[in-house]
Formats: sequence, C-alpha cells, structure tokens
Amino acid sequence: MFALWYLTFAVDEIRKRLAWLFSSNKPAAPALDNKPANPAPAKESAPAPAPAPKPAVVPAPKPDPPKPAPAVVKPTPVPVPATAPAPPKEEPAPKPKPEPVPAPVVAPPKPTPPPAKPSSPPKQADKMPIPLPKSLTEANTNGQNGNAANGGNVDELVFGGQQAEKVLPAAKEASNDFIKGETNAFIQSIKEAQQLGERKQDTMVDAAVLAKLEEGYAKLAASDSKSLLKKYLTKEVFDNLKNKVTPTFKSTLLDVIQSGLENHDSGVGIYAPDAEAYTVFADLFDPIIEDYHGGFKKTDKHPASSFGDVSTFGNVDPTNEYVISTRVRCGRSMQGYPFNPCLTEAQYKEMEGKVSSTLSGLDGELKGKFYPLTGMEKAVQQQLIDDHFLFKEGDRFLQAANACRFWPSGRGIYHNDAKTFLVWCNEEDHLRIISMQQGGDLGQIYKRLVTAVNEIEKRVPFSHDDRLGFLTFCPTNLGTTIRASVHIKVPKLASNKAKLEEVAAKYNLQVRGTRGEHTEAEGGVYDISNKRRMGLTEFEAVKEMYDGITELIKLEKSL
Repeated sequence: MFALWYLTFAVDEIRKRLAWLFSSNKPAAPALDNKPANPAPAKESAPAPAPAPKPAVVPAPKPDPPKPAPAVVKPTPVPVPATAPAPPKEEPAPKPKPEPVPAPVVAPPKPTPPPAKPSSPPKQADKMPIPLPKSLTEANTNGQNGNAANGGNVDELVFGGQQAEKVLPAAKEASNDFIKGETNAFIQSIKEAQQLGERKQDTMVDAAVLAKLEEGYAKLAASDSKSLLKKYLTKEVFDNLKNKVTPTFKSTLLDVIQSGLENHDSGVGIYAPDAEAYTVFADLFDPIIEDYHGGFKKTDKHPASSFGDVSTFGNVDPTNEYVISTRVRCGRSMQGYPFNPCLTEAQYKEMEGKVSSTLSGLDGELKGKFYPLTGMEKAVQQQLIDDHFLFKEGDRFLQAANACRFWPSGRGIYHNDAKTFLVWCNEEDHLRIISMQQGGDLGQIYKRLVTAVNEIEKRVPFSHDDRLGFLTFCPTNLGTTIRASVHIKVPKLASNKAKLEEVAAKYNLQVRGTRGEHTEAEGGVYDISNKRRMGLTEFEAVKEMYDGITELIKLEKSL
C-alpha cells in the first residue's frame, strides 16, 4: 500500500508540473504586467485641506479618521518620529498595486479602506509543487550567462522570450527522468530493506543446532583425536564461527564439522556443504588446507590447469612384479548445484539425467553405457565393488556429513566396454572421472584420463575458483583434484612401516589400506597416491606419484 501511495503521489506531482508548464492560463511574465519593471517614485501628492502634523500614517489596527493622510500603504511601514516637522516625503508606489488609481484624495470623514486583493494570483502560486530538477533548470537557461545559477528567475528564462518548441522537449525529458529516478529510488529502498532482513536471518542459527555444536565440541576437545579438525578448531575459532551461516543455502558450522564430531578417528574431519562455506568458514578451512596441501597459504593462488606432455610418463613396473594396478582420477562439481548435503532428490535425479546424456555422446575408446544404481541387482553391484569399479554404500564418514541422502536415487556409474574408463555420479563429488587398468603403465592411463576430462568439459561446465582451483566436497581434493595411485605389493617395506612412511613423506605420498581410506592393508598390498593437489599443476601432481613409486620399488628390491 505504501508503494502504491508513493508512486501515485509522484505521478500526481508530475501532472501538476506539466499542467503548470503547458497551461495557457499561467501568470503573465513581468514584462507584460502593465506597469514598469522598475516602478518610479510617485508624483508629489496634492496638499490636504488641513495641515498634516505627520508626514505619514502610523500603522494601527484602525486608521484615525480625523487625521488626513495619503492613501498610500507601505508593505512594511516604518514609524517616523513625531517631532520631525519636515514636509511630507515622496514615497514610492507599492509593488502589490491592485490597479491604477488617480492621485490620492482623502475624504476626512471616511477611513482609508484596506488595500484590495490583486486580480492576479500572488507570486507564490507561480512556484511549482516540486522543485525543478537540475536538468530542466539547465535546459531553461539555454546558455543565458548562467542567470539561473546566479539567482535568476526560472520563470523569466522559460517564458520570457524563449521559443516553446526549444523548452518543452527538455521539460518532458526532465519530467520522465524525474519519474524514473523517483521510482528507482523507491525500489532500491525496498531492496535494501529486504537485504537487511536477509542479513539478520543469515546470522540466526537454531538453538538446537547451537546446543549440538557445543556438546560435540566439548567431546572432541576432551578426546584423543588426531584429526586436523581438532588441531585447528580452537575455542576462539569455534566461538567466532558457530553463529555463522552461508548466504544461499544457510549451511552452519555443524554442517561443516559434523562428520569429524561423530568420527574422532577422522584424518581431516570437515566437508564443505556448499561452495560458499569455503569463504564463510575460512578461519577453519584455510589452516586445514595449508596443513594438508603442503603449505598452500590463504594468500596463495592455485595455478592454471595444465596436464602437460602426456607422453612423459612410462610404465613404473615393466616386469609386473610389484604394481598390481594403476589408477588416475579427478573430481568435478557441476556449475549451478550445491554439494551433497544441500542437494534435493529432484536435483540428484536431474544431475543424473544430465550426466547420462552427456556421457552417451562419447566415442572411441571411451564409448560405453551408464548404469543407474536404482534398480541395479545387488549381485552385480557387489561384484563391481569388489573389482574396485563401483563406490560402496554406507561410508560412515560421508553419512555423518549428510552426503548419502536419498540413496540410491540420482547415483550411477558409467564405464566403457573394457572397464578401463569409469565415471561415478553423485558418490562424494558430483563426478569422479577415473582411468584405470592392471599393471603399471601410468603413461597410457594418464593419457586416457586427460582425453576424457577434456571431452566431458566441452559438454558440462565445472565449478572453479580462481584461488582454490576446482571446487569439491572435501577440502583434500581441491585444486587439481588429481589423485594418481597404485595398488602395490611391497612385503619387505610392509614389515618396516616406519621406513615406508618415511619414503612416502619425502615424495608427498599418502599410504592407505588396500581398499582405500579408512581400511587396512590386505596381504601387504597398499594403496599409495600423491597427497598434494593444490599449488601445483595436474602434471606436477602425477609426477610426484611417479617419482615416489619408482623410488619405493627400488628400495624394495634393495632389501
């Protein structure tokens, strides 16, 4: 109602202005006022029949009839001392002269009548209800030496000799500008009020969430957890972040650290529920990213993507004595969608449809078929898991982070006929693009991956940040998102785990169990991969793994 009233008021005022500008009944200009622009002093009045003791009438509520005086009333009369016997002075005629009158003759028995109202409206009526905009004022002056700016009368400049056809277009344009300006200002005020309300809501965290945060933090602080979450979530950081939420999806600190609060054996313990979390909760993410990715500081910027010369790498184990299989994968997030905890079931299904249609366009070595998890037979699903082709359901770390909602809706796998190229849809990240095969021919595997990533990116836009690189659900996969790994059997080094870890650390490698993170080694077989993904290119990340595995095989042979 207020908006309607305000706009009605503005339009009404413009209507009044236009009526004033274009009306033929507007007041005449001063030059047409039937009197000189600068009135001359009035002629000397004829002497009265009786001598006047005073030269002028002293203003009073009622004039004194017996005392003759000129019928002249000043706009602001000033009393004259009674002791001055000087003859009457000539007085100028008043400006608001109602009409021409003959020389004043005073009838002694009658009082001087009050001045009649002028036939034309008072000058104040010439003024517009709303001050003229600057654009109209400038148009009216039309270069006349800046008189308007120097206090000149705008009416005189508009109507005192200028051509109407020159003034009216400027007046119309200025009126339109005024309407637009007033409307835009009003809309902007409404938007600012809405934004203020949204900002207030952005700082509101539910009391139940705060209670769960406090309880979880107390348990984590009292635990013997070795996670990066516990290391960097100090009391000061916790208090600073616990009331914050992300602007778009309203994710809280609990969404970020919930997995680490429930699983004290986590290595990292945090996930980003949406891309904005990396900024809103930067006080926690930045030190963890720096620690995990080998010194990538909050002031650093991830380099541009570069896969380098794909023919550089060869076979790390030509005799097939140590390396069982090799895999290179990367994660990608699709533009326009949040991460798992904020996805709706409809979005899961929509993304699955886009991925399926995109991958169906691949040809050559990459040509294959998409299999939705929905409707997949349990036996087929378990066999793919055992072959390390398909992700498994029920990871407690992802479940605690709310990454497994609506399972298995929207999830699926694509693989080529040879099962050397795979794509996971909506496991941890939106997409996991994987190239893998038996043996240690890293060069062939890496070349296949690079070809696939470039082909998919032509069809599906990926989320990317200038500082963090490609964005992912887990901060450990940011940047290149590249993980190059081998399943390698090193029984001698397995008996000396400290030595294995020493060599791995030298080349920035990560040693995990046979079936990946949070699993144990089976028969002395380890999953070893590059650890760093940020602050270096894709080619450099893969080369760290290549050099490290080459050194481990050499060391195993020497023992």
